[in-house]
Amino acid sequence: MKKKAALKRTKKPAAKTKPAKRSSAGASDVWNLRLYIAGQTPKSLTAFANLKKLCEEHLKGKYTIDVIDLLQNPQLAKGDQILAIPTLVRKLPVPIRKIIGDLSNTERVLVGLDLIVST
Repeated sequence: MKKKAALKRTKKPAAKTKPAKRSSAGASDVWNLRLYIAGQTPKSLTAFANLKKLCEEHLKGKYTIDVIDLLQNPQLAKGDQILAIPTLVRKLPVPIRKIIGDLSNTERVLVGLDLIVST
């Protein structure tokens, strides 16, 4: 029996953020995002504007956004177990991810969506 040679790895200095490797989503897959809001509040409008901007910068042409107003359809909160609003739910690619708030912290949202890896 031959022994396997151990691979010697050297650590490279880590950048602050780097693109995530998505094994479950290929380059042509569409991202399905749901934004749960309650009416046209300033936080809801800010969350949608921030989400739209992030998607255009990082997922151009590869995303869909479903805005679900819980004032009009409160029963829809149960399906994704929504406890606070605004809440962003990434349905696809799997696994499902949730981010609560107005999405103004860009790095936190990108890490939460698995678009970049925080170091």
